[in-house]
Amino acid sequence: MGLEMIHAGWLSILPPVVAIVLALLTKEVYSSLFLGVLTGMCIYSFSTKGGILQAVTYVFDMMAGKIGQNGYMIIFLVLLGSLVVIVTRSGGTAAYGQWAIRRIQTKRSAKLTTALLGLLIFLDDGFNCLTVGTVMRPITDKHRISREKLAYLLDATAAPICIIAPISSWAVAVASEVEEAGGLNAFVQTIPYNLYAILTIAMVLFLSATSFDFGPMKKAEEELQSLPQPTEQESVQARGTVLDLVLPIATLIVTAILGMAYVGGFFEGVGFSEAIGENPVAGLTLGTFAGLLVALCMYLPRKLMTMQEFVAGILDGIKTMIPALTILILAWALGGVCREMIGTGNFVSQVVSGGGLSFSLIPAIVFAVAAFLSFSMGTAWGTFGILLPIVSMLCTGPEGAEVLIPSLGATLAGSVYGDHCSPISDTTILASTGAQCDHLRHVETQLPYATLVAVVCFFGYLAAGFARNPVAAIAVSLALLGLAFAAIHFLQKRADRVGQTAGSGLKQ
Repeated sequence: MGLEMIHAGWLSILPPVVAIVLALLTKEVYSSLFLGVLTGMCIYSFSTKGGILQAVTYVFDMMAGKIGQNGYMIIFLVLLGSLVVIVTRSGGTAAYGQWAIRRIQTKRSAKLTTALLGLLIFLDDGFNCLTVGTVMRPITDKHRISREKLAYLLDATAAPICIIAPISSWAVAVASEVEEAGGLNAFVQTIPYNLYAILTIAMVLFLSATSFDFGPMKKAEEELQSLPQPTEQESVQARGTVLDLVLPIATLIVTAILGMAYVGGFFEGVGFSEAIGENPVAGLTLGTFAGLLVALCMYLPRKLMTMQEFVAGILDGIKTMIPALTILILAWALGGVCREMIGTGNFVSQVVSGGGLSFSLIPAIVFAVAAFLSFSMGTAWGTFGILLPIVSMLCTGPEGAEVLIPSLGATLAGSVYGDHCSPISDTTILASTGAQCDHLRHVETQLPYATLVAVVCFFGYLAAGFARNPVAAIAVSLALLGLAFAAIHFLQKRADRVGQTAGSGLKQ
């Protein structure tokens, strides 16, 4: 915008505070972010002898500037939304479901296949829940897996895999929020510090490979076993094929990597790691466009859809991305006003340094704050949109820089935990929809699982803050999770023995 930054002192923390408080009170992130940006612009305008009209002008100037700076990001997201809708409508997911039904013969393999398919579809969390749910629901029903367990498997492999996959809508959104810390390269560095995502995926694989359950989920599984076996329905032949699902997505992944290398100059002699880090979003955009072209060439000649239906799918896909884009634009503007105009980062860093708060505690504190905020608002994107700029500004100076990546990872992890178990989260609702499970039952049964992992992660972030090593943090977290499983198993066995003893006493 070409304006000089002012030093607003304590007033510089007012915009994010306004955004957070309003989001908690209203459970509505769009207006909260906008009013946070407006508050920051009012502080700047009044401090520079301007008025309210000037402040409003600054708001839209900042938003327009951020849209221009992140143009490739916006194009990528709308293309990705379009590809998701078109692949779904092709019938490829339904065809995969029919293929899988004929090959999955045991309950364990049904759970593992659900989990692995959820991990493979990492482009977008909503697409993940609906696609995997549609494909696997007939299979899990056949093998007597409760809808509550299916909903958990969908939810626990949606956002957790999207937030650690470098090629996803989540990755690109986060990268845009931490541009000054290194963009997509910074995001990749946060992956080993995203303890909640890593431990949730580990827990999903463990629960899928075993018959271990606890809490309301165990009760839901036991209740299903007591019901009569439903009669099998004749399967309907899908119009599409498995390749209609696999090939466009595989094209996206391969050509996205090649596109990053091409844009960064790899084919002109630049090193590969340097090339893919030059403008990764442009490469992702090229890959998504290639996926759309492959889908077009596959679907139209075989009359899976007409050209009019293909274009309608593109437009509907764009519509699905409008809420996410709105959050991103407002979050970019809030970060811009705090960082570039009223000096929030400098002030907060000075307060932390002067207040004696140990930087080693910041990852754990940030995780707890992000978890609470995300659970209250029901949005991971809104949470990290508010907190990532603040954390980036907080972790300045030599000591702060050492905990920047762990703190960013903790922010993302806390955001995903809150989003994972909040009853008002879009992802939670979509997981219930994909499994055709009662929504409140899904929330009730998965909350103990998600919260157990979150508690373990808090201690993992304490280890990360002091050791500043992801290996130590992961090792501590996995050890604590294993101990928690052992303790739960012991208590369940003890409760079963007590119940059996009481039952035999009554018979006598």
